[in-house]
Amino acid sequence: MSELDSLLQVFGEAGGDRGALGDTKTAHLAASGHAILSSRTVEGLEVEAMETSRGISARLRLRAGVRLENPVHLCFGVLHEEGTQEIVMDVTIEDDAKASFIAHCIFPKAKKVRHIMNAVVAIGENAEMRYAETHYHGLHGGIEVMPTLSALVGKNSRYCADFTLITGRVGKLDIDYDVTAAENAVVELTTRVFGHGNDELIIKERVVLAGENSRGLIKARVALEDQAKAEVRGITEGNAAGARGHVDCMEIVKDQAIARAVPIVQVNNPLAKVTHEAAIGSVDKRQMETLMAHGLSSQEAVDVIVKGILH
Repeated sequence: MSELDSLLQVFGEAGGDRGALGDTKTAHLAASGHAILSSRTVEGLEVEAMETSRGISARLRLRAGVRLENPVHLCFGVLHEEGTQEIVMDVTIEDDAKASFIAHCIFPKAKKVRHIMNAVVAIGENAEMRYAETHYHGLHGGIEVMPTLSALVGKNSRYCADFTLITGRVGKLDIDYDVTAAENAVVELTTRVFGHGNDELIIKERVVLAGENSRGLIKARVALEDQAKAEVRGITEGNAAGARGHVDCMEIVKDQAIARAVPIVQVNNPLAKVTHEAAIGSVDKRQMETLMAHGLSSQEAVDVIVKGILH
């Protein structure tokens, strides 16, 4: 089986649409380790990707006024037990353009793997970008993943990012996102992670509401069991009149897991408003009792509640 076939097999098992990579109307980029295995672009989307000594470097530019019909599919991974992959992404969404991205990062056999993602995103005016990212790190926990993002969202534009890692082990995860919103811009950051064993999670997300009437939401849903640890830092700054932001963090713990939430809200303009809420603890007792009254065991009830929170 070729490297591409192996990647596509795991890609499909992780929830990816294998057919999309064969669709001539759908743009994609697939890479394993330091090698680009497959790529395709479509009209209006410029993609420049190259292999480097550490991984992959890619520049994507969606031209002004282009609205992609199909999502752009990205698939990155390391298929071996050991390895390092560094992805450098530079994404530009020009004025009045719109695109969605579906990304899968897969490391099914990871025992000693490092995955580094450095992304810079620039979104013009009256534009929209949606980015849904799903990770699968295998069952060993031998991986370190460090995604960083710096994004600027232009006037009247929208940026929505969704990070999901709820199947298999996490290993060590260190997310660091920083997004600035201009006038009337909307930013939504959602993170869902399930930690097991001795997994360690650090999630830091910052939204700066720099423009008037900008909006921001940071939403984190984390479940932990065994000896897993997590620290979630949601930071929102309201710097302009009419800016509205909210930080929403929920962490469920069981066994010897440890969870910490650090919401930081800051307002530098009297006409801005930023709020936060954080809830950490075990599953809701009343929900447990209701599910058990319908015939579920206590463990099954916990699983149902956790699954509901993460989805």
